[in-house]
Amino acid sequence: MKTFSIVVDTSCDMEPEYLKKHNIEVIPIPFMLDDTIHTMGDRQSISNKEFYNALRNGSVAKTSQINPDAFTRSFVKYAKQGQDVLYIILSSALSATYQSAKIALEELKETYPECNIYLIDGICATTISGLLLMLAIKKRKEGLSAEETAAILEAKKHNYFGFFTVDNLMYLHRGGRLGKLSAISGSIIGIKPMLNIQPDGSIALKEKIRGRDGALRLLAAQIKRSIAPGTVLDTVFISHSDCESDALRLAEIVKETVKVRRVEIIMMGPVVGAHVGPRAVALVFEADITRTEYENQISSAKLKSS
Repeated sequence: MKTFSIVVDTSCDMEPEYLKKHNIEVIPIPFMLDDTIHTMGDRQSISNKEFYNALRNGSVAKTSQINPDAFTRSFVKYAKQGQDVLYIILSSALSATYQSAKIALEELKETYPECNIYLIDGICATTISGLLLMLAIKKRKEGLSAEETAAILEAKKHNYFGFFTVDNLMYLHRGGRLGKLSAISGSIIGIKPMLNIQPDGSIALKEKIRGRDGALRLLAAQIKRSIAPGTVLDTVFISHSDCESDALRLAEIVKETVKVRRVEIIMMGPVVGAHVGPRAVALVFEADITRTEYENQISSAKLKSS
């Protein structure tokens, strides 16, 4: 069976050592801190710690999409080699990066019509992409083709959940990821928000609760809402924007709540961090139901209680 290459962008937040071990190409998503443009991947010019300290000191961060030319430069080398590629991309509901990749691929096929590059709209960000990446690596090791693996990822991505809480919703609002009304309503002093990644890959404010520990417990409670009793989760990711103690606390709560083989704690990089700000914590896992089924379940529960 012909093997294939796997490509991700820096929004996946997976550790560089893991990416290098599995020979994963990483395309940097540019970000700007005040007036300085940075990239990531091999050209990262600021550490995660330095980035979050800058935000705390009043710096403003913005991100931009990967332009089609950057994708063309990456894709063309695979096309020339006749190498199949699977690329897991930041949610099209959060960035125009997916559209840029489509434009580049369409132009490339004019010269290399036989090239097989499969674009996966991850409908996700941060380590939800990491779960998709882990699955892709597993299927590649099992000898599946890029096309077969892409079909599996397209189906499975709807079962990968991401719930998170932030310290300040205005970062999401400034970045265009959350409406002003939701940002204001979720920023009441002492009240902490719980947000999630929606079925289409966008972000929504779901619930509000008092206190940080309450928010962490609310995150963990979503696992029980979305898996069958007795389910043992293989891997749970907890990603954080420079608040490791909160991530460790959430790991404790998760282990008290459900059975899990492994909990991985990872710091969010600047691409995601620019939109959530310091002290965000995200819980990522594979559920037994889809995101749409979860949303229907929550809507039904609200109707019954009203």
